[in-house]
Amino acid sequence: MLQQLANGVFAGSIYALFAIGFTLVFGILRHLNLAHAAIFTAGAFVGIEIATRTGMPIWVLFPVVAAVGALAGLLLERVAFRPLAGRDDEHFAGLISSVAFGGVLIALIQARYGTEPKSFKQDYFPNQLFEFGGIRVTLTQLVTLGLALVLMLGLAWLVSATPLGRAMRAVAENPTAAKVVGVNVHSVTAGTYALSSALGTVAGALLALNLGQADRGLGLSIELIGFAVIILGGLGSLWGAMAAGIVLGLAEALTIHYFDSTWKGLVPFALLFLVLVIRPRGLFGHVKVREV
Repeated sequence: MLQQLANGVFAGSIYALFAIGFTLVFGILRHLNLAHAAIFTAGAFVGIEIATRTGMPIWVLFPVVAAVGALAGLLLERVAFRPLAGRDDEHFAGLISSVAFGGVLIALIQARYGTEPKSFKQDYFPNQLFEFGGIRVTLTQLVTLGLALVLMLGLAWLVSATPLGRAMRAVAENPTAAKVVGVNVHSVTAGTYALSSALGTVAGALLALNLGQADRGLGLSIELIGFAVIILGGLGSLWGAMAAGIVLGLAEALTIHYFDSTWKGLVPFALLFLVLVIRPRGLFGHVKVREV
């Protein structure tokens, strides 16, 4: 059982990293970015291609993947969301626009990489096995957990303790008032998308590293789980997304241990239903009034 719980923590860290990118945009801008799963998939393929072509070490690979993701986020904001700003149907139109952006991105991935899965070279990363108190973990899993925690805590610090974070919180509370006091709302919006997409691409590359390969459906396999995580944690709550990702990973692990892996897909939505009945705002959600 302890082995399954450890596996659940490692899986949950990837869920959480994917979800905080999702919830960052929603919490600050109230935009539901449905291109996030496609950007996650792109991160996996880009990571594999860079590693295969250059052989760069993993501690260089992930910053490069994050930079590519940030550029994708800037492009997404510029072409899919900014032209719709100020419209009465801005949020709904942005949702549809993000779906279109994601579809185009997946088509480009298919055009470049084809329809077959792509894999890291077998000897790219030394996947050593360690044992702690009867729990066996791989070096890849330790790197995944460590990097996910560093990125999540780093994001929480950035939002809570930096000038950019204060500007983000001001825009989240009232974008009009933020503009009046000198906050560059366009820059904050672009920066939010860049951060979100950077986290998404790193999460995608981490999952591909753990699986050893990536395919076009990688983002779809985690998108619904991501929705469950951000609702369980509380819409717009970074800490909630982190906690809910780990909780969901542990719940899946316990399901596999006590029942069967075929029941694993039921867990996110059973938990979602239960939490929404008991605490409709999610684990860390709270009532918030946002003037526009």
